[in-house]
Amino acid sequence: MHHFFAMLSRMKNVNRWGLMRNTRRENLCEHSFETAVIAHALAVLRNTRFGGHADAERAAVLALFHDATEIVTGDLPTPVKYYSPQIRSAYRGVEDAARSRLLGLLPEDLRGVYRPLLGEPREADRELLPLVKAADKISGLIKCVEEKRMGNREFASAEDSLRKAVEEMRLPEADCFLEEFLPSYSLTLDEQG
Repeated sequence: MHHFFAMLSRMKNVNRWGLMRNTRRENLCEHSFETAVIAHALAVLRNTRFGGHADAERAAVLALFHDATEIVTGDLPTPVKYYSPQIRSAYRGVEDAARSRLLGLLPEDLRGVYRPLLGEPREADRELLPLVKAADKISGLIKCVEEKRMGNREFASAEDSLRKAVEEMRLPEADCFLEEFLPSYSLTLDEQG
């Protein structure tokens, strides 16, 4: 018996933004789905508008699994994770242990397929990682925009930080997403219609 997929199913039990007052909780499963959709969109934008040849489907799959180790570690808030080089280094060790634990829940013959998805990317995936990272930050930015729309100012500083982080990545496809798609997240359903 192998427990990998049952463990992945627990992503829905890991809440994000633990230090923040939320008008609506967001779990890791929701975040991973949204990050995958955005990573796919960024790859499509790269290919369609900027002459790239990114594998959009692979970007989406990498994004689906990008935080899978948090099933074991929980969602460590960003201010804690990056507080000092020592904490960041220790957390990398915790992530490595979590990755090993998850891979150990798979049959041996499947581990090679899932290892790159859990944070040990293949060389061919390296060009996609900035898109996944941008998608991750954009997903967080969307959460901030939605919270602000609900009158929650708790996320104002995080919104500014995440927007700046995405802009500093200097990815034209991410800039395009911010300009063309992000504003819709602050509208009501009727306004989007």
